[in-house]
Amino acid sequence: MTDKKLTSAATRRKFLKGAAIAGAASIAMPQVSRAQTVTLKMQGSWGAGDIINDYAKQYVQTVNDMGGSRLKIDYLNAGSVVKAFEVQDAVSKGVLDGGHLVPAYWYGKNRAASLFGTGPCYGWDAHQFLAWFYGPGEDLYKQLTQKVLGLNVVGWFLMPMPTQPLGWFKFHPKTAADMKNLKYRTVGLATNVMQALGCKVTALPGGEIIPAMEKGVIEAFEYNNPTSDRRFGAADVAKVYMLSSYHQPSECLEIEFNKTKFNSLAKEQQMILRHAVTSASTDNLIMAYANYPKDLQALKKGGVQVYRTSSSILDAELKAWDKVVAQYSKEEWFKKISDNQKAWAQPVAYYQLLNAHDTKLAYDHYFGKEQPLGF
Repeated sequence: MTDKKLTSAATRRKFLKGAAIAGAASIAMPQVSRAQTVTLKMQGSWGAGDIINDYAKQYVQTVNDMGGSRLKIDYLNAGSVVKAFEVQDAVSKGVLDGGHLVPAYWYGKNRAASLFGTGPCYGWDAHQFLAWFYGPGEDLYKQLTQKVLGLNVVGWFLMPMPTQPLGWFKFHPKTAADMKNLKYRTVGLATNVMQALGCKVTALPGGEIIPAMEKGVIEAFEYNNPTSDRRFGAADVAKVYMLSSYHQPSECLEIEFNKTKFNSLAKEQQMILRHAVTSASTDNLIMAYANYPKDLQALKKGGVQVYRTSSSILDAELKAWDKVVAQYSKEEWFKKISDNQKAWAQPVAYYQLLNAHDTKLAYDHYFGKEQPLGF
């Protein structure tokens, strides 16, 4: 064998030997996370039976599945530590490590907060709102919560909710005039919109709605969706259910964590909390469409009269939003966020509306005779 062949063979044996040692090492010493096990305490703003509470649990389960032995969330229902409207403050102060809520529950700190879910409809829906948030909206949210309000939180949004119904009534409101002087429950900027329609508005968390109806504190209310409404007994206090509205056309849910606690976590733990939001968002929406339609049908079978809100009321809501936006655009952060949303939504809504197929036309083609929509 020549010197050249000897050198080549020796090099090959050296490489194979090194590869075998490296392979054995990777088997004997796998890449194990060095992050310490952390258990976080999170509370939602929802009652135990609410489907929105189930959405929160889907997020928690996703984190726990991904976290394995490295990261875990212990989830608590509304009222376990603090009341529904107090979750954000508890997270900021470190009383809770995390919270599952909506910005409408803390818009009392700054009206601009409600624009993150309970704002005007600029021709967009909740899916497009969520896309806006993960574009320019996320930095605006961070600035509002951390710099303007001085809150010690980090947060993200998930679950692009279907349009929220106008709600539950003891009569069938057909025109905007029928809303005048009505004692009505809603939250966030929707309180201002409904006041502009002439309603006498009371902001209440979900768990206080039925007692308020029974005592006459309110005469009508909206909450969120057919499943939540059916579960907490809305049909026991009202029999007319009005679908479609602009008061909360594009709301999403919110996940918050105490910023100090979040920053103390290992990078991989932070990424689990962050990316579980996207995963749970899809799970939430799947659960919604598996439940909302069948619960709406169950309500109808139980004697509830279901109507689509009239164009008279919808037009009045849009005009009310014009007044609310004009009034509060005098506030710096309201104007900054609202203008950003409007500029972002215009080309997006233009594309979506021109491109989208006519779902009503298709529905009428296949099901119109069997179950007409009535409009």
